Amino acid sequence: MKLELRYAAHPDDFMNYGTDKLRKEFLIENVLIHDEISLVYSMYDRYIVGGAMPVKKQLKLETADELKAEQFLDRREMGIINVGGGAVIDAGGKTYKIGFKEALYLGKGTRDVVFKSVDAKKPAKLYINSAPAHHAYPSKKVTLADAEVVVLGNMESSNHRTVNKLLVNSVIETCQLQMGMTELKPGSVWNTMPVHTHNRRMEAYFYFEVPEQQAICHFIGDPDETRHIWMKNEQAVLSPSWSIHSAAGTSNYTFIWGMAGENLNYGDMDVRMPDTLK
Repeated sequence: MKLELRYAAHPDDFMNYGTDKLRKEFLIENVLIHDEISLVYSMYDRYIVGGAMPVKKQLKLETADELKAEQFLDRREMGIINVGGGAVIDAGGKTYKIGFKEALYLGKGTRDVVFKSVDAKKPAKLYINSAPAHHAYPSKKVTLADAEVVVLGNMESSNHRTVNKLLVNSVIETCQLQMGMTELKPGSVWNTMPVHTHNRRMEAYFYFEVPEQQAICHFIGDPDETRHIWMKNEQAVLSPSWSIHSAAGTSNYTFIWGMAGENLNYGDMDVRMPDTLK
């Protein structure tokens, strides 16, 4: 297992970052690596973002020196969303079959976590988010049929999209972790518009179903001092609490949002309208 440590940045320092520095600090280029668990430990709310892609091997979730814990989930909870072929996940003495765009929540204290693919020719691609946890809630599988679904935007604004709230407090009990998946309709390219910040929570985005030779332009930074990062299919980006998190693609696409922080209020947003951004 690989675990990369990333530190937090002050918004005033962020304003001086060039392209290379922006990408180094916020972009996660290699989320899904064949037969590896690859994770980034961010100092933004001590959130962990990464992936597991079992192909020829079963992948066991090990602890890391940075966690100072006997087991990875001794003081953490985890959300997993499968963006590939069928997966089998052993966790806490139970076995879960997780299909495409299905989610699994693992509660604090869950042990013996192993990731497997049903078919090596169509390997599972398991996108992972993890946050510190203070209470042990039950592990649970969540499908799209279980999700709270909201349709937002319109074609005239190029942001007609379906928001699938999967691991949120209206669907499942968690300590602070929340995850969901937003699917843009054909012809729409903008996500999360109007943009917003929320000092009570940080966030991470993972983009997938980006067509070949297409790309995502992700916007980041203070609403009055924005920057952008060009992203490819199956890459992730970290978003500090003081930063906007929005994007436009050269095609429609799907993305997974995950967040953690002080509260579980999905609607806790400080909105900025498009004509006020700089």
